[in-house]
Amino acid sequence: MTTGTPSLDTTGGGLRVISEPLPGVRSIALGFWIGVGSRFERPAEAGVSHFIEHLLFKGTDRFSAAEIAEVFDGLGGEINAATGRDHTVVYTRVLDEHLEVAFDVVADMLCNPGFHELDQERQVVLEEILMYEDDPGDLVHDLMSEAVFPDQPLGRPVIGTSEVIGSIPASEIRAYHQSHYVAPNIVVAASGSVDHAQLLELSEKYLGGLRPGDGAHVPEPAAAGPPVLTLRAKPTEQYHVALGGPGLDRSDDRRHAMAVLDTILGGSMSSRLFQEIRERRGLAYSVGTYSTGYSDTGQVGVYLGTREDNLNEAAEVMARELRRMGEEPVPAAELNRAKQHLKGRLVLSLESAATRMHRIGRAVLTGTELLEVDEIVARIDAITADDVQALGAEFWDPSRLSIAAIGPSEDAVRDAAGRLAPNLVEAG
Repeated sequence: MTTGTPSLDTTGGGLRVISEPLPGVRSIALGFWIGVGSRFERPAEAGVSHFIEHLLFKGTDRFSAAEIAEVFDGLGGEINAATGRDHTVVYTRVLDEHLEVAFDVVADMLCNPGFHELDQERQVVLEEILMYEDDPGDLVHDLMSEAVFPDQPLGRPVIGTSEVIGSIPASEIRAYHQSHYVAPNIVVAASGSVDHAQLLELSEKYLGGLRPGDGAHVPEPAAAGPPVLTLRAKPTEQYHVALGGPGLDRSDDRRHAMAVLDTILGGSMSSRLFQEIRERRGLAYSVGTYSTGYSDTGQVGVYLGTREDNLNEAAEVMARELRRMGEEPVPAAELNRAKQHLKGRLVLSLESAATRMHRIGRAVLTGTELLEVDEIVARIDAITADDVQALGAEFWDPSRLSIAAIGPSEDAVRDAAGRLAPNLVEAG
């Protein structure tokens, strides 16, 4: 695939601007990446990063909430946002001829939010929290993160708590915004039919007034706790079980090998867990694994949703497959298939300007190594069965993982947990 090389500059105020042209398209994917998320929050601020993301769309002195929506509808474009543990991003996709209009509106949203309709939006987020708590398939992952990283921001849900969102005053929300939405803490990223000189000019024009800030915000260092068993009784139709533990940080040289392992274990349709639990035995509809990296640590996770009749058998299969990753070398054909899967997904995804924008924006914001596609492919090709087995032994042994579960019977969960990690049941 023929593409341009990413260009990176820093404005006089400290704003970082990166772009990557993608020939043959008429659109531009534009993202504004802010280095703030739930990891940066004190307990009394839990969820404020996500709340501000909502409030950015409620209007400024120049644009009402309705006018923001009308502008992007009128451009035939789209605008959205997301908050994570280590970032917030507001992103849009428009035709190249509409770049300045879109840039102007989003920049005003970021720099000059009016925090209009604050109490109304407070109720919206409270409803979102309730909806999230009613979805055990989502909730169990945060219970697991809390078990892996107890009593610290990395273990708290990004969405926050009803107690904080329901009571935090406007003055504290404004102060939080003013502290984090500063030039050195923001990256402007674009890909598609983009001219870097124009993007830099627009950044100076519309974001030149951003405050320089008081230095970089550093999140509380992560400290993984010992494995624990966390149960929550809830009258659900299925049992939702998640296993998790610390993983690799996002700059670890072994991260590509971890991606291969994840693909083999539970990250693809031909993966061991998907084939053994769903396809061959019909024990679950949803089963899979993931691996996430942060600046100083990471997290691995396995998820299963199944009814009580299948819970114990599914747990036994899962435990066996997790242990196999560290005990047996991956056969050559399976290793090669996982590598080809990863390389294919990478190259196919980069045909999207939006994917490219997200890749370069987050890399610059988080200080992650930004590799050429050919270098990533070469690193994947170099991974050996020994590399994968070593990671399996270090990170995926079920006796080293925490378990979080939601379901109607704690006894049923304890029975299944005993088949996954007897040490946790005995300790509890």
